[in-house]
Amino acid sequence: MSARDALPAAGSMVLTVERGMQVLRAFRSSRAPLSNAELVRRTGMSKAAVSRLTSTLTQLGYIRNVPGRREFELAAGPLGVGHAFLSSSELLRTANPFMQQLADRLGVSVALAMGNGNDMLYIAYRASHKVATLRLGTGSVLPMGTTSIGHAFLWALPAGEQKRTIAALQRGAPGDAADMLRGIRESFGELDSSGVCGVLGGFQRDTYGVALPVRVGRKRVVMGLSCGKADLQPDLAAERKRIAPVLRDAAGRMEALLADFDGEP
Repeated sequence: MSARDALPAAGSMVLTVERGMQVLRAFRSSRAPLSNAELVRRTGMSKAAVSRLTSTLTQLGYIRNVPGRREFELAAGPLGVGHAFLSSSELLRTANPFMQQLADRLGVSVALAMGNGNDMLYIAYRASHKVATLRLGTGSVLPMGTTSIGHAFLWALPAGEQKRTIAALQRGAPGDAADMLRGIRESFGELDSSGVCGVLGGFQRDTYGVALPVRVGRKRVVMGLSCGKADLQPDLAAERKRIAPVLRDAAGRMEALLADFDGEP
């Protein structure tokens, strides 16, 4: 078989891998088991495609059946990939101590995230010992359209990319697209005026996040940096006022710290 003849098979393989990753991303950070029907809703794929992919991912050890239920949960397979990534990432070895100092100073959790489809993927995460709840972690996936870290990331994108990304978010959330867009615009107004934005309950009830964008490395890769935690009836305005000046200063120092980084996170 010639290389030319092999191209369709290679293209099909790449598409299958991409769809498999889309299924894995659908589990997000809630870690709740998902049925094929819910995976169809989250990914937009057909029932047949999702059924084939969950069967394959189960065989490969990336997801597993929940005993006694027709649902799936993440298995140990992705963890091995994640740990290999963490151990080899110079960026994270540099950023983590800095983020831990910030978390301890403010008594919050601190996350550094990059865009991942319609979500934000935490590539680094540190929490103060005072944070007993909302302990997520590196590898957690939060919705871009409703969180402060997602809004900060969106705000910093080039105009054309920002418009395309917001359109994709609207298509992915037809039921509450208007509310989501209103929240994004409110955050953009805050970012325009103060350089940070705050969102209450964007991912989970009684949680807040205060975030801004950072540009990492020689390629100036846009990411989001946030501080937040879960609290009983948090006062977002007070927390934003407390956190904002410290976070703005920290973002500048983090960009300088990572200025010479070159390559993928």
